[in-house]
Amino acid sequence: MLNNDITIRLRYALDIKDIDMVEIFKLGGVNVTKDDVRMMLQRVDEDEFGEEIVPEGYIRVNNAMMEQFLNGMVTFKRGKRPGENAAPPLTGETVNNQLLKKVKIALSLTSEDMLEIFELAGVRVSKGELGAILRKEGHKNYRECGDKFARNFLKGLALKFRE
Repeated sequence: MLNNDITIRLRYALDIKDIDMVEIFKLGGVNVTKDDVRMMLQRVDEDEFGEEIVPEGYIRVNNAMMEQFLNGMVTFKRGKRPGENAAPPLTGETVNNQLLKKVKIALSLTSEDMLEIFELAGVRVSKGELGAILRKEGHKNYRECGDKFARNFLKGLALKFRE
């Protein structure tokens, strides 16, 4: 899944306004304008041959920008940590795993809340599976979060917060 799609779905699920998106990116260490955000939130279509049709002025969100956005979202929702002046360093972890971890932190979700979100999307997840995805990369029980899993999480998040 493209990082831009994650950003679009997260914005929809949490009903984040454009001006707040700019602030979240800023808190993560990325300076963007409202127009830049609009260009990031455009959808990329495919033609009948499977080739991307990219809108003019489209800005692709790379992994570093996505991580900074997620860090900014934690700060936006929870506030800065005492004594913290700069954005946290980039970890280089997979985007989908970071998405679940950072959203969990930003929204103060418990594991039970996350299991409920997956349930809303029609996916049954065990505590063990969820724990493996939330582990630090390199841990013996770490499991990489796939696109379908992340997509279902964002779908459940939208169902929970947009109802």
